Amino acid sequence: MKTRRPHPHDIDLRTIAWHAMEKYGFEPRFPPPVMDEVNAMQERTFVDVPKDMRDLRTLLWSSIDNHDSQDLDQLEYCERVPDGTIRVQVAIADVDSYVQKQSPTDEYAAHNGTSVYTGVTTFPMLPDRLSHGITSLLQDKDRSAVIIEFLVRPDGSFSPGEVYRALVRNKAKLVYESVGEWLEGTGPLPKGIQDVPGLEEQLHLQNDAAKLLRKHRRDEGALEFDTIEPEVVMENGEIRGLVALTPNPARALIEEFMVAANGTMVARLGAAGVPMIQRVVKTPRNWAGIILAAATLGETLPEMPDAKALAKFLMKEKTADPLHFPDLSLAVIKLMGPGEYMMLEPGATPTGHFALAVIDYTHATAPNRRYVDIINQRQAKAILMGKPGPYSSAALSERAMWLTDREKASKKVKRFMRKSVAALLLEDSIGKTFDALVTGAADKGTYVRLLVPPAEGRVVKGEQGLLVGQKVRVRLLKTDPYNGFIDFECIGREKMG
Repeated sequence: MKTRRPHPHDIDLRTIAWHAMEKYGFEPRFPPPVMDEVNAMQERTFVDVPKDMRDLRTLLWSSIDNHDSQDLDQLEYCERVPDGTIRVQVAIADVDSYVQKQSPTDEYAAHNGTSVYTGVTTFPMLPDRLSHGITSLLQDKDRSAVIIEFLVRPDGSFSPGEVYRALVRNKAKLVYESVGEWLEGTGPLPKGIQDVPGLEEQLHLQNDAAKLLRKHRRDEGALEFDTIEPEVVMENGEIRGLVALTPNPARALIEEFMVAANGTMVARLGAAGVPMIQRVVKTPRNWAGIILAAATLGETLPEMPDAKALAKFLMKEKTADPLHFPDLSLAVIKLMGPGEYMMLEPGATPTGHFALAVIDYTHATAPNRRYVDIINQRQAKAILMGKPGPYSSAALSERAMWLTDREKASKKVKRFMRKSVAALLLEDSIGKTFDALVTGAADKGTYVRLLVPPAEGRVVKGEQGLLVGQKVRVRLLKTDPYNGFIDFECIGREKMG
């Protein structure tokens, strides 16, 4: 008897995502003790300003995030100083004030280590009542926050400032796409900005500061990649497609502010002489491979790792060949090796972040979404209270290893789910042909990425002699959403060289 092939509508991607979470060691369900604890929490109201906080609620704070984000971790505000510098204040959600160390909620968050965004469904690190509610820096809500302050100089360098506690109030929940289009001059002034007097000028000042920071990091050798990591498009709970996110000034603004804010947190913890967890990307583990990749494109890189030379090469290739640049980006990222968390003893020499061209870096700006940020928040708050840090070097070292593992696992879940979604979307396209680029050609298999939609799959027929970067025409043979498999036959190829 022939088995009926499931219709796309019969396939439950949420169940597939749930199984993927379990496969990679996550707990996808909040245990009852966690839900009981969170449901019993009382949302704080502020009639009077606590003695250990400043009242900054009147400042023109705003958030910029994805259109569907409710777990708002940070707000931004700038002011120009008479000496020509720009003072930037970043408000970070005070998650620690609700999530007590070693509580059931804390232990659950420490185990998963991060929120996992699969596109189909989100597995938050903290229950929605916390991350979407009482700890989120929602518009028009008074919230306690940890403020990270730094000065941006006219040359784009920055100097770390204070870290302190304050009350804040988000004046506008803004979205990357609409703000980015407005800053680029390709879209109208977003309504959220129109509705708040003075916010338009405030956002322009923030963008000015971000552009200074970005230019300085580029000059120092910060690496800029374009990797196509498709995002799932959902409408009314249904999968509608895959789109590749494109960089825009709003995303760049937040990235630059977070790099500087995280560097400021490192400076503050370092000055206090406490051990900390740093975020590092070591010197590329396969620089020889990067040299070879550049050589195949007619470029020569130095024999020793050189971030500025690599950045210059990448920028040149991005301009010369934007079609193939995402695949070059991915290849270089793999050759560099992954980022990781490492414990740093007081006074020790930091490893640094090769890709960002910064020495002092950590993660401290997203405590609703990453556990390491809660650790850093607790360290900073202990310093403010004149108390010793709540974590020993040994404890931080153990946490760093585990959280590195959890981050890698979360990427595997997201990658698997992108493949499952792509397989589902292509279910009705068996036999159709597509333009594609070869992204991998090795003993373990030959892989291609379709130009539209940006889905990846394996070439199981006609793959002999294909080369990475080659443009090909492929026919879809088979899809398997449950295992994330998409199989193609190569039916045409462009000549290389």
